[in-house]
Amino acid sequence: MTNQTKHILEAREVNVYYDDMHALKNINMKVEKNTVTALIGPSGCGKSTFLRVFNRMNDYIDAFRMDGEILMDGQELYSKKVRVDELRKSIGMVFQKPNPFPKSIYENVAYGLKIQGIKDKGFLMERVEKSLKQAALWDEVKDNLKKSALALSGGQQQRLCIARALAVEPSVLLMDEPTSALDPISTAKVEELIHELKQNYTIVIVTHNMQQASRVSDHTAFFYMGDLIEFGETQEIFRNPKVERTQNYITGRFG
Repeated sequence: MTNQTKHILEAREVNVYYDDMHALKNINMKVEKNTVTALIGPSGCGKSTFLRVFNRMNDYIDAFRMDGEILMDGQELYSKKVRVDELRKSIGMVFQKPNPFPKSIYENVAYGLKIQGIKDKGFLMERVEKSLKQAALWDEVKDNLKKSALALSGGQQQRLCIARALAVEPSVLLMDEPTSALDPISTAKVEELIHELKQNYTIVIVTHNMQQASRVSDHTAFFYMGDLIEFGETQEIFRNPKVERTQNYITGRFG
């Protein structure tokens, strides 16, 4: 049981600034291993910024500045010793819009392994098959692995992007509104997938969709204007929020 409740990610007194804008204010939060944590809140409240501090995607933004600590398994992720390319193998990311490479289905999934220098064709094929199965896409594409990924439907492309992230065997999967560009059937497939993946991965998902947050997550964090207003078990947050502002947001009174 101890392994189940181990915190894999932790934010300690995290403040993020873009020039003079204070985007995240003194955030403290722990993410348990093999759980799904949903980040909710109105547009511009800091959800995506917070998600991206974990794999240092904000580093690409010139105006970005952060203080506080982000830890993974107790290791400070903003330490000079951390190699960002290594970090991103451990913390995969799936974006809002499916972004497959203009290559074959096979090449998309094998890409991360190949840039690590892996050339063994048998190993690559094994990992491609495993990742596509984990992303619930194998049965749909197994006879067409040479086909362009761009020929897949939007929902299939997003599951392909999930397979691509899983191929390098990360510990954590970050998802930034992964179903907002998808139809309801594809959305349901991705949600089902999230349930299955948490057996092996820790997932942090940004979503605008309250129903989705309540369906897929174990814990929910409500952000507003850069503050973490409330964080707890999803059922508690939705049924019995402790803060009035949380109550107002989840019942649709604002946001």
